[in-house]
Amino acid sequence: MFKTIIITGTSSGVGLALGNYFHEKGYLVFGLSRSIPEKAQFKTIPTDITQKEEVKSAFRQILEQTERIDLLINNAGKGMVGAVEDATQEEILGLFTLNLVAAVNTISETLPVMRKENKGKIINISSIGSVMGLPFRGFYSASKSSLDMVTEALRYELKNTGIEVCTINLGDVQTNIAENRIRSKISEIYAYDFEKVYDRMNIDVNTGFDPKELAPFIEKLLLQKSRLKPHYFFGAFIQKLSIWVKLIIPQKWFEKIIAKYSGI
Repeated sequence: MFKTIIITGTSSGVGLALGNYFHEKGYLVFGLSRSIPEKAQFKTIPTDITQKEEVKSAFRQILEQTERIDLLINNAGKGMVGAVEDATQEEILGLFTLNLVAAVNTISETLPVMRKENKGKIINISSIGSVMGLPFRGFYSASKSSLDMVTEALRYELKNTGIEVCTINLGDVQTNIAENRIRSKISEIYAYDFEKVYDRMNIDVNTGFDPKELAPFIEKLLLQKSRLKPHYFFGAFIQKLSIWVKLIIPQKWFEKIIAKYSGI
C-alpha cells in the first residue's frame, strides 16, 4: 500500500527537494507552504502553518484524498541573526511561532489520524546549532533547542503507542536561508564582530550539503523496523563532531573554539 507523506515548508530548499524525491519514488506527497513552487511535482496546499485554522483546513483537504498519514516532516523554519540585545519582541515571537508553534500545529492535526492506525512517524527538522548557543544566532539556536525538547517530551507521551517521533538536526545546507533570515538591526558596538561572523556563516551555507542528499536518509528512517532514536545528526563531519566535543571539554574551552572559528 502506498504511503502518505506531509511535508511543511516545500516552497524551496530542503522541503522542495524532499517532496520531489518522495513523489518520484511513488509516495503520495502533500506539501504545505504559503506559495506553490513552480518546480514541485507533488500536490501543494497553500497554507500558513502558523495559523491554526489554515492548518485544520489543509488537513481536511488531505483527508478527503487519503485516510492515513504515514509520515509528517516538519521542515518549515526560518533563521535569525543579530545580537541578543538588539532583537525585538516581534522578531523573537515571529521566529518561535514558525520554528516551534507551527510544528505543534501540524503535529496536533496528525496525531489523531495516526492514532487510528496506531502507527506513523513524525520527523522534526532541527539544527546542530540547537545544542549550542551560537554567536549572533542565539534565538535561532534557542528556537531549535525548544523543538528538540518538545520532541523529547512527545516521545514519552507516545511511548505506549506505535507512533514515533524524532528530530533530524542539520548542519549547513545549501539553501536560500540567507535570503529569508530575520536580521535584527545591529548596534554599532556589535557591528565589527557581527560582520565577521556573518561572512563565516554565509560561507558555511554556500559550502553545505545538497538538500537532495537528505531524502534517502529520511526514507531509510521511514522504512526501518526498529524504533527511531530521539535525534539524528546530518551534516559535515566537523559540525557533528562539535556536538561531542561540547560534551567532553569544559564550556570555557568550547567557547574559545567557537569564537575562533566564528572570527570573534
